[in-house]
Amino acid sequence: MRALTFRLKPGQDLFDSIEEVLKENKIEAGCVLSSVGSLTHATLRLANRDYYNEYEGHFEIVSMTGTVSIHGSHLHVAISDGNGVTIGGHLVSGCKIYTTAEIVLAIFDDVIYKRELLPNDSGYEELVVAKK
Repeated sequence: MRALTFRLKPGQDLFDSIEEVLKENKIEAGCVLSSVGSLTHATLRLANRDYYNEYEGHFEIVSMTGTVSIHGSHLHVAISDGNGVTIGGHLVSGCKIYTTAEIVLAIFDDVIYKRELLPNDSGYEELVVAKK
């Protein structure tokens, strides 16, 4: 395992920028170790919904977790507003960085993470782990 640390800047899209870092570094398997930062706009898919919720304001990124790969990532994020009210969900494109996002990824060079529709499973593309 190795670590990759990077910072995103104001105006960047949180999800799209993470995906770009994965492509630039050819990362086929990893997970989020740490993340902090802030957003001015959030787009989340909440549990058991097939549509996105949009949030405007200033939010702290209080947690982000998930698996990442150039073959498909699955990330969840929790954000809190100025009153400490916290909401979380599935991270998608559309979350705009306010001041910063500091992200640390763990990279696994011995496996490949892919996402596939599996027979008799959830109906979503799920994680499949392959040895290199």
